[in-house]
Amino acid sequence: MRHTQQKGRTSGRKVRLATAAMLLLATTAAACGDSKDDGEKASAPKAPATIPQLTNDPLTLSFIWFEWPPAQALEAFANAEYKKVRPNATIKVNTVPNANWHDAMFTQFAAHKTDFDIAILDSQHIGEAVTNGNILDITDFVKNNIDVTAYNPYLLAAYGQFPQAETGKRDENASLYGLPLLGDTWTMIYRKDLIGDKPPQTWDEMISTAEKCQADNPGVSGLAFHQANGSDAAAVTYNTVNGVYGGNLWDAKNRKIEGVLNDAAGQEAMDVLVNKMKPLTAKGSGNWFIDEVNAAVAQGKACIAFNWIAASGGLLDPKQSTLGTSREQILDKLGFATLPSQKTNLVPLGGMGMHVSAYSSAANQAEALNFMKWFEQADIQKKWAAAGGVPARTDALASPEFLNAGPFNQVYADSVPRMRDMWNVPEYARLVDIENTNVNAALNGAKKPKDALDDIAKEQQSVLDSSNRKGGGGL
Repeated sequence: MRHTQQKGRTSGRKVRLATAAMLLLATTAAACGDSKDDGEKASAPKAPATIPQLTNDPLTLSFIWFEWPPAQALEAFANAEYKKVRPNATIKVNTVPNANWHDAMFTQFAAHKTDFDIAILDSQHIGEAVTNGNILDITDFVKNNIDVTAYNPYLLAAYGQFPQAETGKRDENASLYGLPLLGDTWTMIYRKDLIGDKPPQTWDEMISTAEKCQADNPGVSGLAFHQANGSDAAAVTYNTVNGVYGGNLWDAKNRKIEGVLNDAAGQEAMDVLVNKMKPLTAKGSGNWFIDEVNAAVAQGKACIAFNWIAASGGLLDPKQSTLGTSREQILDKLGFATLPSQKTNLVPLGGMGMHVSAYSSAANQAEALNFMKWFEQADIQKKWAAAGGVPARTDALASPEFLNAGPFNQVYADSVPRMRDMWNVPEYARLVDIENTNVNAALNGAKKPKDALDDIAKEQQSVLDSSNRKGGGGL
């Protein structure tokens, strides 16, 4: 870890900063390159292998994320802990609504000027950022500063590698553009007082259990899950059901979606989602996302719900719940389990990585690299876990600091080997918009399930066919 240097003469500090600027000047310049003749953008500029000299002057290191509890947790944690080694640095986590998250980052990227130093990207955002030269290639930095053997290979690949490997695999020769910040997946939240202590083990059993619970408890819906046409809400829901019923989102090697997504397994998954799961949800839930699902659980209005683990901490807060006046009382009624299996046992990969803006100043890029090295240490990852974060290091995931911090943390640790991601390609934003719109339409009765899935496959295939970019993976 690089510690704050003792103050020297002003002229010496300026020389050191000038040296850092020279080391990073090429990276920023490269990011502004024009498109090549073949339609590909310039590749991401390289970060130095060694962290440049850090400034002793006051500095604000800015992140950009969407508005949710982990964002506030990160800012509080970093300002409490990172200041112990860098007292001149202040961490600011700027947030935007989830639906505006992608555009808030990439609008600034397109202008080649950002008011953030570290972009917190979804795994699927990496390809777009890399091909447009928006973030630094940190491959050499990682080799010199990060113990890559400390991570599940797929987590390291998912939050930093491009092109992406197949699920569960990492190409050690591929470049890295980010490091894990927050791991995540779905947990099944269930009412122990209504359906019993043992959670359903298969998806079909889960649906039957939810149906009976709804019939037995007027005013309580059997299920609560994401359905909104925004961010990746409805798409992740369909993709999750698609996975457990044996479907595939695409043939990554051949960039083929049509005929793969909407094959027999894909159609079965859409039928299950629309015709079996949707009738067990509350009236008016067609645009629910994270907050609405949590509210239904906290108000005792759902028998079984699905939500991201990193967004579930508030369910244990008596101030936000009608299920009890203490954490213990709430946990007497709520259980958290891994997702049921069916034909497969796949679960959705969530979480995000940290990526350094190519347009940040030299001093702030150096600070960003130093922060990432600091954050990925084993002891810091355990502290982050205790503060409410979901770490990616294997030792931190197995630590008491993480496993004892929340009743859903064991769920995450058990789910890591089961994870499947979406398409990791530069066209991701267009692909997810197509899927969200059509799945939401099917859930709300505006389209027949088969028509919606066929339209998704056709429109997504058109997006891939119209692009001459290569690379991808993730499935």
